[in-house]
Parts: sequence; structure tokens; C-alpha cells
Amino acid sequence: MSHSSAEIVTGGVVLAIAAGFLLYAGQVTGLSGGGNSYPLSASFRSAEGVSVGTDVRLAGVKVGAVTGIDLDAETFRARTAFTVRDGVDIPDDSQVVISSEGLLGGNFVEIMPGGSPFNYAAGDEVLDTQGAVSLISLMLKFVSGGSE
Repeated sequence: MSHSSAEIVTGGVVLAIAAGFLLYAGQVTGLSGGGNSYPLSASFRSAEGVSVGTDVRLAGVKVGAVTGIDLDAETFRARTAFTVRDGVDIPDDSQVVISSEGLLGGNFVEIMPGGSPFNYAAGDEVLDTQGAVSLISLMLKFVSGGSE
């Protein structure tokens, strides 16, 4: 079985391009091992549209990712664990909100910083939260004329 040098070179180029795509995908999705982070948590009334891997953003810049979502059986709230990149200190009076990228976009976790001189430490829970707003519920209220 003989292979021409053109086939070997073509195969090598294809493998190099595939490796490049994998590295790029790892960097874009945040799966690359670069950078340390610290864990925080928050409890939401509704975590609709948020899943493991969802972006955590501060001022529109990705600073972390959601690492877990569980139901708190006592409070019936969605307990969400997420990480924040080291070097990004979050004031302890900040608010964490589930925001939408638009009508057709997905949801993300947004940190709205406060003005406290004290910051959250690794493992702390953010108490000031606002859950996801259902667009269908808003549209139904608008159509029915409800002002509740």
C-alpha cells in the first residue's frame, strides 16, 4: 500500500486545521485551562434559560460561568453556583440578575456592582438577586390588559 507525498501532506494540513478549530472553540467557550477563578452562589426565584456553562457578565464582559444549578427543597428556589475570574472583585452589595440578550437571544447571569468597599470572598452567597422574566408572561399581561 503506497501513499503519495501529496496525500500525506494533505492529511497533515487537515489535522492541523482541526486542531486549530478545537483550540479556538476551547477559548471561545471558556473551556481552556487558562486563568483561575473563585466560586460564588446565588438563589433565584426563576433560573429559566440558564444552564451549566452560561456566561456570567459584568458590564457586558464575560467574567465567569455558571457551574451548577440545583433546586433548594426548603425554599423552592434555584440555587445557582458560578465562578468569577480572579482579579475581578465584586462588592458585597452587588446584585446578580438573569438578563436576556434580546427577544431571540439567550439568557446570561449579569453582575450589577454596588459601591461597597468590601468584596465577596470565595464561597459567599449573593443575596440580592432577580430571576428571569418570562416574555410569554409579559405578553399575556399586555394582551389581557392586566396591570398587576
